Formats: sequence, C-alpha cells, structure tokens
Amino acid sequence: MNSTLVAPIVQSTVGTLLREWRQRRRMSQLDLAGVADVSTRHLSFVESGRSLPSRDMLMRLAEQLEVPLRERNTLMVAAGYAPLYRERTLADPQLAAARRAVDLVLKGHEPYPALAVDRHWTMIAANAALAPLVASAHAELLAPPVNVLRLSMHPRGLANVIENWHEWRAHLLARLSRQVEVSGDATLAALLAELGAYPAPAHARHASRGDADPVVVPLRMRTPHGVLSFFSTTTVFGTPVDITLSELAIEAFFPADDATADILRALADARR
Repeated sequence: MNSTLVAPIVQSTVGTLLREWRQRRRMSQLDLAGVADVSTRHLSFVESGRSLPSRDMLMRLAEQLEVPLRERNTLMVAAGYAPLYRERTLADPQLAAARRAVDLVLKGHEPYPALAVDRHWTMIAANAALAPLVASAHAELLAPPVNVLRLSMHPRGLANVIENWHEWRAHLLARLSRQVEVSGDATLAALLAELGAYPAPAHARHASRGDADPVVVPLRMRTPHGVLSFFSTTTVFGTPVDITLSELAIEAFFPADDATADILRALADARR
C-alpha cells in the first residue's frame, strides 16, 4: 500500500498574531498594555496562549496597533470569533455612493490625471487624462488587471519615458517598503522584490539623480507633446468599515509647472 505524507497546516494563534503586529509596530508589551488599558501580565498571557482575549480587548489592541481591517478579521477568527468587517466589490449596491464619489473625484480632477487603486496597486478606475500618458507602454502591461507600480517601473512600461527614473524609483520603492512594513502583506513584499530587480533604462544609467533636496519628488515624463512634470497626492476614505473601502486610494497628479498645465489643457480640449 502506498501512502502519502501530508504536512500539517500550521495555523497561527491569536497570541502569535498579536505579538507579530506588536513587534511590527516596534512596541513593547508595556507600551501596548498602557495605551490599550490592559495589564501587562494579561497581555503577556494572551501572547503566550495562556489566556484568550475578549472581543472588546482584541479590538482595542488592534486599534492601538493600527491593524488593517482585513487583518482584524484574521485576528477575530484566530480567537474563535466571527469576522467583524465585510468585503464587498465596488459593484455592490451598498457601495454605490462610494463608487460615485470615486468617479466624481476622478472626473473632477481632469484635465489632470488621476486613478484609483486597491491595496496591491491594481488600478480600479482612472480618468480620461491618464490614457495618453501611458500609451507608450507595452500592451501586456495595460491589459487588466493593471498594476500601476509595475506599469511605472517595468522596462517595457514607462521606465523609458521617465526622465528622473532614479528619483522616481527611489520614491516608489521607499513608499512600497513602508507599506510592506506596516501591513506585512506577502503580495506587496513580492512586488517590492520584483520592482527592485528591474534594470535601469539606458537613458538613466548615467543620468543625474536630480535635486538632492526637493520639496516633493516629481514625476517627469517625456511625451510627444513635451516633458510633463507632476507631483502627486493620495486620498483615502475616512473611517471606513468595509474592507474594500479601507484599501482603496486615489492617486491624483498635479502639474508641477505651467508648461505641463498648458499641455494637459490642450490635450483635454482635443478630446472634446
């Protein structure tokens, strides 16, 4: 008789998960116990598995540790409780108002480019101003689902038209590294490793790194209409209680100079 050995599935306990989040936030047990209004002894017992936290205590700890909603559900399940937060798609009728708000922000930002992304930087929606700026990328990178960081840095994406590639690369990698540190997300960690391995495009191998002390890191792109220069802002939903909304962000790009603003307005007029 042939037999197959199957490795057991190791499931993290709630105590182990809490300890990982506490260490990720660089907090001692004393620090966390103080801000969450629990005893250090009880917290130690919870982390070691000698005691099970109540739902209220678990939520207080998660709040102080700034645990994302998706991972708060994981904590709840690990402790034997039902998940607290739902995850709906943006097509769900209950999120209709939120989707309208996203569309309104994107449309209202024209003639400047803006897009909405999820937690893994997958593009959810974009306004009409974005398409001309990404048209030079390989079609494979523009096929849904579009990862906007990959699109930006891939050798067959926008890397060849980004003039300040070194600056922009350092900015994106630092931002993504911070997200990985905060979230512990394995998909983001894999994306960080992928982007970090991309080679510099030919035009950037001997290029200047630019201003050593900029106010903001710009994005400078060569286009058939001239060099466009942008700075960006990020908008998120306040106090979301739905996982999808908590992970949604709108990236809005503003012209960093008058020439860029004039070119974008002209492109918008040509689309009408």
